[in-house]
Amino acid sequence: MLSTEMMASVDLFLHMPGQKNNAELVQVYCDWFSIPFAITYFYNVYSGNELSSGKYTTLIAIYIEKIKSGEAKLPVVKPGNQSRHFTHIFDIVSGLIAVGAKGHGDEFGIGSDEAYSIIDVVRMLNCKPVFLEERRGNRMSAPVISNNTKKLGWKPVKCVRDYLEQVVNKS
Repeated sequence: MLSTEMMASVDLFLHMPGQKNNAELVQVYCDWFSIPFAITYFYNVYSGNELSSGKYTTLIAIYIEKIKSGEAKLPVVKPGNQSRHFTHIFDIVSGLIAVGAKGHGDEFGIGSDEAYSIIDVVRMLNCKPVFLEERRGNRMSAPVISNNTKKLGWKPVKCVRDYLEQVVNKS
């Protein structure tokens, strides 16, 4: 049975949406019941096996599908210099293994150290940009917070530039 204090905390969390609140809810729940936990965060995952259509399609997958269908111009939301830390699925998995073996707590980011702009990605694919109007809420950049994961001995080894070079050479 949950105490009145626990129930008040649960009620508070249920009415406060957001990633930070989800992490806090996991922490509180695990603290109450003495459950070990580690919370991870991924950054722009790619692999070649992503969904190629639908709501959860990645930018890399969208671009590759367009190239496969013969398009040489790729959509870019203005201004185009938004940067992203594209991270290969192998690096995500090796990060999860490290965190699963030795991590505890929050803020285990698993992401590439290298950031590339969307325009850079289009150029790496030997394509031209077609600019789309700016979108509200389109973030220009986001830091990769991977210090805790790196302290466990993890580091990213794959590079999106190499991956995209392979894509270009296949097409």
